[in-house]
Amino acid sequence: MSQGIVTVSYIGAAVLCILALGGLSHQESARRGNYYGMIGMGIALLATILGVVEDNFFILIVSIAIGSVIGLQLAKKVQMTQMPELVAILHSGVGMAAVLVGFASFMGHAAGNLTGAEKTIHDVETYLGILIGALTFSGSVVAYLKLSATIGGKPLLLPARHWINLGMLIAAIILCFVFVEQSESGGGSFALILMTLIGFAFGVHMVMAIGGADMPVVISMLNSYSGWAAAATGFMLSNDLLIVVGALVGSSGAILSYIMCKAMNRKFLAVIAGGFGNKPTSTGAPAGAAEPAGEAVSIGAEETAEMLADAKQVMIIPGYGMAVAQAQHVVFEITNVLKDKGINVRFGIHPVAGRMPGHMNVLLAEAKVPYDIVFEMDEINDDFPDVDVSIVIGANDIVNPAAQDVPDSPIAGMPVLEPWNGKNTIVMKRSMATGYAGVDNPLFYKENTRMLFGDAKEMLDNVLASLKTL
Repeated sequence: MSQGIVTVSYIGAAVLCILALGGLSHQESARRGNYYGMIGMGIALLATILGVVEDNFFILIVSIAIGSVIGLQLAKKVQMTQMPELVAILHSGVGMAAVLVGFASFMGHAAGNLTGAEKTIHDVETYLGILIGALTFSGSVVAYLKLSATIGGKPLLLPARHWINLGMLIAAIILCFVFVEQSESGGGSFALILMTLIGFAFGVHMVMAIGGADMPVVISMLNSYSGWAAAATGFMLSNDLLIVVGALVGSSGAILSYIMCKAMNRKFLAVIAGGFGNKPTSTGAPAGAAEPAGEAVSIGAEETAEMLADAKQVMIIPGYGMAVAQAQHVVFEITNVLKDKGINVRFGIHPVAGRMPGHMNVLLAEAKVPYDIVFEMDEINDDFPDVDVSIVIGANDIVNPAAQDVPDSPIAGMPVLEPWNGKNTIVMKRSMATGYAGVDNPLFYKENTRMLFGDAKEMLDNVLASLKTL
């Protein structure tokens, strides 16, 4: 394949990747955006194999086959509830690839033929690519372990943790100068290996210090890091497409992280420094430890069905509990029954509901919930006074009035959905336990709130059965 065809193919693939990002910005076009992305990557892969690779085709084809089989098996077996940890572990693969490519580039013959400023630039590119890749790999592995509940979601706040991070950053900068200087004379291996270990440690410490409620930001942040790692790899390999696509992923992930932080009224550096649920209250007690004001009132499935059937306006607020119970399909069935009764049913989605950006939107789309009844928090919050019944399915922190009413709460200032402003609220939970942020929720004890305890799918099945008999 001629270089001209390769260049045209790369341009086409880059355009398709841009269209993919544009498509993913709206639910209605998200499926089309995914197709654009897949076609673009397919074109890029074929163009690289046929027009750039010159040797070792057998190893390449075998590697592609192994990766394809693993990816296909993961796609078949993974549950929608496991999607956040799947995304995290895939980010770790991008990070490790950047590390391995960086070392291969450092030890390759082509790099040895470079001199002067050209070699210095290549060394810096290699160094940064390995550093970002190492941080992305270890941070993504920790995120995967947290999301899969293999380790606890509470942040690990070591004494002098900020000084530890600063020390590792300074060490990485110093080692960069050492590496570039030693590389001029054919050395630099020790500095590069030491920096890689620091990068691994930095990624672990950074994500371990982030609380569970900030995990959507962590996912988008690691997505950004993986993009910059790919871009750095593109510079190392002089591959324009890797540079463009990596920059697209890196910048879009950074923008998404900003949007997530804004949605939680958080500063990005504050998220990196530590997570929700550990800020002491003014009384000196840990967050969520105060005695609840009032008593929670429980409700049964039949009563819930009656309240829904008597309503004119119903708001459904899904959370991670819906994902765990795989209850999105029965939610859609209930929605159809209520709509057949002439009831206006809408969904209110918080930007950080679930464990990754867009988690609830993906689940509802899988269940065939129409896009036109799914609304973001900013679009729907002012409508709660007109809502007869709000039903909260497995959500906690995103409907916590403490964010507005308790100044010293760890989630103070975080924008939340406001179902308590409606006439009635039904909260579905397994127990009265706090959410992922570890903060108690006063919503459970309000006079117009009823608690429907149990597995979300089981309880909703009962609600659906009762609705059909009314």
